Amino acid sequence: MISWLDFHAYPLEKKIKTLYERGTFIMAIRYYGHKVNLYLLGNSYVEVFVNHKLGTIDKISLLDCAHSRMKFYADQIKLPQQLIEY
Repeated sequence: MISWLDFHAYPLEKKIKTLYERGTFIMAIRYYGHKVNLYLLGNSYVEVFVNHKLGTIDKISLLDCAHSRMKFYADQIKLPQQLIEY
């Protein structure tokens, strides 16, 4: 199992490959000009911010459970209760 700290240290290309090979795609939302793909990698939820206008991945980060984006996820899927209690 990959820890978030190990994953976070990977270069971008290795993060993308790891998510594709070992992560589970959960869902995607639109958020301020980005398509945000949510993945489950081990015990961590990871967000991938895709800028379609530029054709780039702008950021890959650990899901911030206190962020307002959580309401978009919680409206569409059932997340573990500890993630939505903020």
